[in-house]
Amino acid sequence: MNELYAEAGCKRLNTMKVVLQKTGLIAVVVIVFLLAILTLNQILMFVGMLGIIGLVFFLPRLNVEYEYIFVDGQLDFDKIMGGARRKTAMRIQIEQIEIVAPAGSHTLDSYSNNSQVKIKDFSSGDPNAKVYVVMHRQGETLTKILFEPDEKMLACMKQKSPRKIVEY
Repeated sequence: MNELYAEAGCKRLNTMKVVLQKTGLIAVVVIVFLLAILTLNQILMFVGMLGIIGLVFFLPRLNVEYEYIFVDGQLDFDKIMGGARRKTAMRIQIEQIEIVAPAGSHTLDSYSNNSQVKIKDFSSGDPNAKVYVVMHRQGETLTKILFEPDEKMLACMKQKSPRKIVEY
């Protein structure tokens, strides 16, 4: 049995949006607690405690990692939130892939004029990372998927479908 298997992953960098969300949530809980202490209001104290419980459960979800798994022509994109919860974000077959190429490659120029392309970003957001683009077509829907595979994954994909993988 000759199965092709490769996995890779990356941790998403905290963007300004994520930092502002974390800061805003913490600030709201602190303000509620300060108001509760100043006014000696038990309802506000209860709301503040619920806010702390919410922070304990919600803040780790903002730390996201992506994992890519390629098994015999099937490419899975998993989202891992807080290092604990895993969710399959997308699953595609290699037959549905039109091309896989590095971001900025001239082989992707023919797809850049299409304004109805959906974009899914499963990359780390690091400007120094080697990001690849998967052009995925399902029916009439064309999706541009950004991800960061390793050399083994690219080799397995190329072995399964050599004409669809561009490495320059």
